[in-house]
Amino acid sequence: MKLILSIVNHDDSRALLERLMQRGFQATVISTTGGFLREGNATILIGTEDEKVEEILQIIREQCHTRTRYITPLPPLMEPGELPVATPVEVQVGGATSFVLNVERWEKC
Repeated sequence: MKLILSIVNHDDSRALLERLMQRGFQATVISTTGGFLREGNATILIGTEDEKVEEILQIIREQCHTRTRYITPLPPLMEPGELPVATPVEVQVGGATSFVLNVERWEKC
């Protein structure tokens, strides 16, 4: 048995969950916040048999896409009289970070 723990962008989570359910997989979702931008994520937990891991990871790859966003960073501390000039910075958001963990015991009650 394996536990797939996948952290995905909140924007991708609904489509991912729908696709997993269509393929017969069950998942538990935990709303989380983190990363460089401190944006909403979804941590998705999927328990599965060893032979299904690659199929699930492929679904995650298909549903969770990276995209480019521009953010304006906070200006540094300035001396009195200076004007802050913030230049937008290009960052990649989205995608998924997945961990596949061995499960010693799994009970469904």
